[in-house]
Amino acid sequence: MGKPQTFYEVFRQQGISRRSFNKFCSLTAASLGLGPAFAPKIAHAMETKRRTPVIWLNGLECTCCSESFIRSGHPLASDVVLSMLSLDYSHTLMASAGHQAEKILEETLEESYGEYILAVEGNPPLNEDGMYCIVGGRPFVEQLKEMAAGASAIIAWGSCASNGCVQAARPNPTAATPIHEVIRDKPIVKVPGCPPIPEVMTGVVTYMLTFGRVPPLDRLGRPEMFYGQRIHDKCYRRPHFDAGQFAESWDDENARRGYCLYKMGCRGPTTYNACSTTRWNGGVSFPIESGHGCIGCSEENFWDNGPFYERLADVQTPLGVEANADQIGLGAAGVIGTAIAAHAAASALKRARANPAEDYKSKTESEGV
Repeated sequence: MGKPQTFYEVFRQQGISRRSFNKFCSLTAASLGLGPAFAPKIAHAMETKRRTPVIWLNGLECTCCSESFIRSGHPLASDVVLSMLSLDYSHTLMASAGHQAEKILEETLEESYGEYILAVEGNPPLNEDGMYCIVGGRPFVEQLKEMAAGASAIIAWGSCASNGCVQAARPNPTAATPIHEVIRDKPIVKVPGCPPIPEVMTGVVTYMLTFGRVPPLDRLGRPEMFYGQRIHDKCYRRPHFDAGQFAESWDDENARRGYCLYKMGCRGPTTYNACSTTRWNGGVSFPIESGHGCIGCSEENFWDNGPFYERLADVQTPLGVEANADQIGLGAAGVIGTAIAAHAAASALKRARANPAEDYKSKTESEGV
């Protein structure tokens, strides 16, 4: 394995101009939610730092995280893979196979011990001594522990690695386990989702490679820059929730009008992710915008938190109390009714003050005086 090049050296070899390089740094800063002042810092890091080796392991999973990663548009996955990191090992993306592929792991441990980033997709099953997932002729849990020992940090891709996902759902016969329950002595960045948003994945990698540290994390170990707000907070259907306007079935008139899907089981009010801002497919849409409620796939144990189409019992409402959707709707209707009554009373009082004689005449006639 040759000496890793700097990011900038790889850019130049690809014929990328200095102008395009600076533009890339600015776009990268924007994708990470950083201000314009960070673009020069990113450029300096890329000019001076060597490309970081990355080992990408696969345990019990469906490959959806890899599929999501290679579809990133901002920045392009090709830019990240070819220019920003040295992806030395990945079942999905590497050309090597068999003994040749496994030898790469040995070389990385020997030559880059304590320097490489370990990215893990999927989780290890612990039942039957890990025999439910075999990689290279041995249990995946052994490979995970071995490679984690020499890693500077670990990225847990997707809900499988972050919290177990469907493999760890009840009754969990294989004892599938999130990686933080197996690796306890290394910093772990959890990037949950089933799968995670492509731009979130490349954004996390870009941050770690540029600044040489893990991003700020929330209490569950997720990057705050992408998991700091609920989907509900930025959902375009939020005004309908606040107004008590809800779809009652998937094909009713309210659903066609784009009303809130809370009654249909949407987990947006309790799910932290960037879906409503970053969206999917290059920013085209996200599940709620496509007419389907959020299933909360970035939250812990989401598979066991169902049924997916049964609404949450309680959510925090704008009224400042715990209330269900029916109470919100009734509250909104009550406010409207009160406003109408108040308006009618005010109008009558205004007329009386304007012409008290006429008002007295009308009153006496109605009483038969």
